[in-house]
Amino acid sequence: MNQPGSSTATGTATTDVTTLDQIYQEILTSTDPAALRDKLQSAARNEKEVILSRPLSNGQDPLAILDPETHTLGCLYILCARLAPNATYPPSLVVIEEFCKRFTPEHARLAPDRMTALAKGITRVALSSNNLKYALSPLYYLVTRYPPNLSILTTLHSHYLTTCVTLRHFTAALPILSVPITNVDLRISDLTYNDNLVYHYAGGVALAALKRWHEAEEFFEICATAPGTAPAAIQYEALKKLTLVQLILYGKTKQTPKYTHAILTRLLKSSPYGNLARAYPLPTDQLTKQIQKDAEVFNTEKNWGLVQQVIDHAPRWLIHKLTSTYLTLGLADIAREIGSASQDEVRATIVSMIETGDINASISVDGTVTFSDPVFNVTKSDIDSALHHAQAQSRLLLDLERTLTSSKEYLAKALKHKDNDGWGPDDDNDGLGGPPSSFAWGDYL
Repeated sequence: MNQPGSSTATGTATTDVTTLDQIYQEILTSTDPAALRDKLQSAARNEKEVILSRPLSNGQDPLAILDPETHTLGCLYILCARLAPNATYPPSLVVIEEFCKRFTPEHARLAPDRMTALAKGITRVALSSNNLKYALSPLYYLVTRYPPNLSILTTLHSHYLTTCVTLRHFTAALPILSVPITNVDLRISDLTYNDNLVYHYAGGVALAALKRWHEAEEFFEICATAPGTAPAAIQYEALKKLTLVQLILYGKTKQTPKYTHAILTRLLKSSPYGNLARAYPLPTDQLTKQIQKDAEVFNTEKNWGLVQQVIDHAPRWLIHKLTSTYLTLGLADIAREIGSASQDEVRATIVSMIETGDINASISVDGTVTFSDPVFNVTKSDIDSALHHAQAQSRLLLDLERTLTSSKEYLAKALKHKDNDGWGPDDDNDGLGGPPSSFAWGDYL
C-alpha cells in the first residue's frame, strides 16, 4: 500500500492529498487570518488550485466540515478553486449560498481577488446550468455584506447589476442603486476603470427600464463622461442611451460636460442618435418616418424600446412648445400641430400633462384649451424634505472631506503641489487635462 507522499506504480508523487490535509489543519487551527491568507494564496498559486479543489484523503468534503463564519478564508479559497473552469468537484448552489450568507466580511476583505473570482465563478456555474437566476441571491449577499457599506464601490457591484439586467430583474437592483457611490477602497476590492463604467451603465439600463428617467440620466452621464486616457466602447453606448433619456425628459439633449471625450461627441453627432436629437420633436408621422430610416441600427443596438418611449413623448413636447406661443387653442388645432388624427387622444394627453404638472391648462366644454403660467405650490412638508435632504448631503460632504484630508496620499500630494506650484485655480488650470492624443476602444461588458 502506498504511504502518503510515496510514488505510485507510474512514478507520480501523491503528495497533493497530504498537502490538502495539512492545509485543512492550518485552516482549523490558524489564529492569524493574514498568515493563513498567505499560505492559501501560495497553495493556489503554486499548484494552480488543483490541491484546493479536491476532497481530503479520507474522502470527506472540507466544505461540508468547515464553518463559513469561522473559517471564511479557507472556505473562500476552496470555493474559488472548485468554481474554476473544468474543476472536478464543483460545489452545489446550496453550499455557495450558505457561504455568501455567513462569511465574515473582515476576513474576506483580506483576499479581494478571491471575492472577485468567487463572483465570476458563481455566474459561470449558474450559466452552465442554464439557471442564471440562481446566481442572483448569492451575489446579492456578497455585494451587501462584503463592503463596510454600500457607498464603497467594489467589483461585486458590477457583477450583481449585470446579472440583474441580463435577467431583466430590474427591481432587484434598486437596493444597491439607491445608495450613492461616494468612495473607492482598492485595499478591499481589485477594481478597474471598467468596473466603474459597467456599474453605472448597467445601473442606467435598470433605472431606464423602470422609467426612473432622472436617475437613469445620472448613471448614463457618469459612465459616458468618466475621465480616462481613452474612451471605451461602453461609454459610447451610454452616451447613446443618455441622448434618448434626455429627449424623453426634456424634449432635447443637454450639453455634455467639457471633460467628455471629444471623440465620443463627434461620433454621436454623425450617428442616427444625433440625427434624431436634431429633428426632435416632430409630429408623430414625420418622426416615425425619420426613425424608420435607422430602425435596424436601433434594433441591433438594443435601443428600440427607448426609441419607442421617445416617440411616445414627442406629442407631449410639441404641446409643451405650444404653451409658449398660444394662450388658447382648440383641440382640433392642437391635433393638427402634433400630427394626431384623434382629438380624443389629444384630450387624454393634455389631461395627463395637467395631472403630472407638465403644463398648467384647462379644457372647456367646447374643446378650447386655455394655457396659463404654472402655479408653484410649496408646502411645509416640501420645505422640510428639502432641508432634511440638504442636511444629509452636508453631512455626507463633511464625512468625505474628513476622509480625504486624513489620507496620507492626499496630504503628500497637497504638500508637493504647494511647494512646487502654489495654490489657486490659476495654478492648476482647474484640474482638467487636455484631450487624449489617441484612443482605443475598451472591452464592453
